[in-house]
Amino acid sequence: METMQTIKRQDSSYTINDAMGVLFSKLDEAIDDMENGRVISEEELWAEIDAI
Repeated sequence: METMQTIKRQDSSYTINDAMGVLFSKLDEAIDDMENGRVISEEELWAEIDAI
């Protein structure tokens, strides 16, 4: 949610371009994490989900 707050406008409205910007920035982060080996296994992922 912090990303959405950084692009929040004075009138509190968002456009499709705002949403796509957030989506692409998160995708870029995920690709960088994958390239740098900062990923978790499927088992670790399910363990985290189960903990929630």
